[in-house]
Amino acid sequence: MNQSSFTLHSNAKVNLCLRITGRLDNGYHTLSSLFQEIDLHDRLTFNSSNEFKLSCSNADIPCDHRNLCSVAYRLMKTRAPDTGHWHIHIDKVIPVGAGLGGGSSNAATVMKFLNNAWQLKLSKNDMLDIAGQIGADVPFYIDGGTQLAEGTGNILTPVSLPQQFVLLLIFSPIHISTSWAYRQFNLTNRKSGYKFHDLFESGRIQWKLFENQFESVVFPAYPEIGNLKTRLYKTGALYAGLSGSGSTVFGIFANRRDAEHAQYLLNQTNSYLSLPIQ
Repeated sequence: MNQSSFTLHSNAKVNLCLRITGRLDNGYHTLSSLFQEIDLHDRLTFNSSNEFKLSCSNADIPCDHRNLCSVAYRLMKTRAPDTGHWHIHIDKVIPVGAGLGGGSSNAATVMKFLNNAWQLKLSKNDMLDIAGQIGADVPFYIDGGTQLAEGTGNILTPVSLPQQFVLLLIFSPIHISTSWAYRQFNLTNRKSGYKFHDLFESGRIQWKLFENQFESVVFPAYPEIGNLKTRLYKTGALYAGLSGSGSTVFGIFANRRDAEHAQYLLNQTNSYLSLPIQ
């Protein structure tokens, strides 16, 4: 690479549906979720440097060893100890702690850039292994698109959706801890729910079967977030739900015109129209 500065998009994701399927002896939970990459994105700029540096447009985000980009950089650097360094700047657009996977996406973007910049030529399996050491959602972003996530999120299967749609995202200022949501969730007496193939019966997305089981604990605790889902349905959403453990709520619409009309009716300043990335 002769160029000394590069800017890449780092996309968000939503959980189109999410079921918690079990709990392992080590305390981790297993799940079944449909991950969808969307075009809402941060921008990561890489400038060649004498040492590794990380900066961010959001002063509330730590730029030390706690940041997943720093973790990704350190793990990749072990594969290329004699190469040069990069200053990475994150122009933050994806809301923090909103269930949209922004930090995981940033880490995967760093990994993919360094694999190319340092000419590591790591295999996909190597990349997935490193990504799994960083965080549960990072492996998804190695390929992105639409994937069924199972296990602890480490078993990923690409999915081709039979229909196009537009998402209307509504961001809540409330921060919901994922660990808190898992602690509140009661696995006993839970129905098995849908089978994955049922979601696409007859070649169409069966939105009525989609669910996010975190809603059963998040909405009673934060009724204002549950109210956003109700309002989205009243504006004509085909489906509305929580992304991850929240606090973003999204609505699915057949086309951009319907989504824009819903955005107008809701009059939410903290909303965003987004398209899925296949």
